[in-house]
Amino acid sequence: MFHRIGRFVVRRAWWVIIGWLVAAVAIIATAPALTAQTDESAFLPKHYESIQASQVQEKAFPANFTPAAMVLFERTDGGKLDDADKAAMAKVVQGLTDQHVKLVETILPVSDQSTSKDGRYALSMVGMEKNSAHKPEAADSAKELREGAKKLAEGSNLKVQLGGQSAQNLDQQDSSKLANMLIGVGTIVIILLTLGIIFRSPIIALLPILSIFVFSMVANGLIADASKAFGLKADSSVSAILIIVLFGVGTDYFLFLMFRYRERLRAGDDRKEAVVNAVGRVGEAIASAAGAVIVAFSVLLLSSLGMFQALGPSLAIAVFVTALASVTLVPAILSLIPEKVLFWPSKAWQKEPANARFAAIGRTVERKPLLVTLVSGAMLVVLSFAAFGYKGTFDLASGSMPKTKESMVVQDTLMTAFSAGAADPSHVYVESRTGAKLDPAALTGYIGELGKVPGVAQVVAQPHLNADGTVADITVMLKDAPATNQAIDTIDGLRKVAHGSAPQGSEAKVGGITSVYKDINTAMARDYSLVFPVAALLIMLILALLLRSIVAPWYLMAAVGLGFGATVGATSLVFQKMQGEAGLMFMLPMFIYLFVVAIGTDYNILMIARLREEAAEGHSPRKAAGLALRHGGPTVAAAGSILALTFATMLLAGNSLFSQIGFSVAFGIAVSAFVMAMFFTPALTALLGRAAWWPGRTEPSAVAPDAGAEGRRLEPAGRS
Repeated sequence: MFHRIGRFVVRRAWWVIIGWLVAAVAIIATAPALTAQTDESAFLPKHYESIQASQVQEKAFPANFTPAAMVLFERTDGGKLDDADKAAMAKVVQGLTDQHVKLVETILPVSDQSTSKDGRYALSMVGMEKNSAHKPEAADSAKELREGAKKLAEGSNLKVQLGGQSAQNLDQQDSSKLANMLIGVGTIVIILLTLGIIFRSPIIALLPILSIFVFSMVANGLIADASKAFGLKADSSVSAILIIVLFGVGTDYFLFLMFRYRERLRAGDDRKEAVVNAVGRVGEAIASAAGAVIVAFSVLLLSSLGMFQALGPSLAIAVFVTALASVTLVPAILSLIPEKVLFWPSKAWQKEPANARFAAIGRTVERKPLLVTLVSGAMLVVLSFAAFGYKGTFDLASGSMPKTKESMVVQDTLMTAFSAGAADPSHVYVESRTGAKLDPAALTGYIGELGKVPGVAQVVAQPHLNADGTVADITVMLKDAPATNQAIDTIDGLRKVAHGSAPQGSEAKVGGITSVYKDINTAMARDYSLVFPVAALLIMLILALLLRSIVAPWYLMAAVGLGFGATVGATSLVFQKMQGEAGLMFMLPMFIYLFVVAIGTDYNILMIARLREEAAEGHSPRKAAGLALRHGGPTVAAAGSILALTFATMLLAGNSLFSQIGFSVAFGIAVSAFVMAMFFTPALTALLGRAAWWPGRTEPSAVAPDAGAEGRRLEPAGRS
């Protein structure tokens, strides 16, 4: 089939290129803007308690004041606030009120209750329109508030900073823009330098960048359309990840094709025939690799978290478009450029290099497959044990921007100046099941029971009752910061007491951001037990179809599982043990699954498919492994290096979330390419011999059956 696709593309090259350009312009012109969701609670389904508590709050207390921003005052010299400072604070609050900032409904004056015990800090709470704190427009309002407050404080002894949800959204937007720029520029530079070194040709270095630019517009437009059509909620990391997936995977598939194209030119094919044969040979590997990735990403639709339900299909669309372009657009371009122009100024493409390093690796695997299997497998197993030390953290806001951002400084100050849990207290909502008014005496005793829960710092003595007295809002401040594991553990005890001790005839729900984090933790555990096994089974099915074997998929997936464990283990060691962080961002194992398990499988697929080809040429299993490494090793090494380095550019973003994703995925890709694909799986395949392909065949007739009479021309025995 891919031989026929290659033939069609070469004959209609200009039409294929024009078709892609027209599609890119049309799709991007009609697609809606791709926006990010910053409200963690929006990621959860409605059956979780934190969401049900939020529904009770919205129904019973529609006018409840929930601050969307907080103006933090302190003296520039760090001293106690005096009467002159209080007058200056009142001037700032009144001035902001008079500005009538969009979405802002209330700005509360500073009071004794909003002043820290040491008298050095004071807060003014800003209320916005209901449910507007997470809207994109709220960030614009926060910017106006921040700039206005600083201007109004000029000439006083006050230092004024803006924190809270809307301010975090603003800082997150700024941080994401900078991160996307750094990641985008870093990715392009890495691709240009690496391809320039490999092929010594500026045209080849630029070619994937230009082609990816075209089909990335198609992918982004389709993703935006799908997000709008199906109401998918993406978080702020999607844009940066899409950049890397499109450029990283696109360059991977470009290399798969380019190495085969150069191989065919060296074998004596003319330019167009070399393109046709390259697509015919590598097209199936690209399609299978992309299929495994698309399946793995699409399975995230089974996730109970909205962030992954959006991310999975988005990345699946990106990979599908990338794979389609790799067997149509890129071959069309290659067929139009004379080889002497394409490879200029290098002449090394005309003769096969010795590939001494990869030939040596191949000989080692060929001669000592058992030793290679044991050593490489042991390395993965040892690192996998470190994965048991993994701990998750849930502070997505501080994890997705540098600690120096103003909203993060305000958050840290609140935790030290007031109390760790005061920054975002929990709430227990008690609702009468009979419609009768709640008994005040029963509520008093109930509040006392809540205050005895380990981890609770304080329970506000006077509950807030709704208009008809059937619902009570009890504010609970925890001893620990809202996003810490200690606070999340406290929610377990709080829910147990809240449910078990609720006044007779009533029902209690525990809400607040810490309750949301608790439910996200529960949802993640459920997702791991469902998403991972389903994805593994589907990927194994794809491998079975590609390799015509029911044996090889089992040990290939076992290798990928070890790679996943080793990556989680290494990341835990680096960030938790070496850098002393409390834990890794809660969604990190899912990201590692996405890229190490899904994309890392590409290299196994490419290497094992090549090994099968060599076996089909009549070589013994061990000899086939040696030849596969000699000829396929350079492709895997180049592709793995570029993809690992592109993910490593996320370390430039300067925030914890991207640093952890960047390191873990770069490490996992390197393990997939240089440990699994180079050593573990070829050595294990050599050990198993022809049994690895059971019940399929490895006779010459089993290779490229759709290529007709030209099938045997595609890969002469032992030749690259």
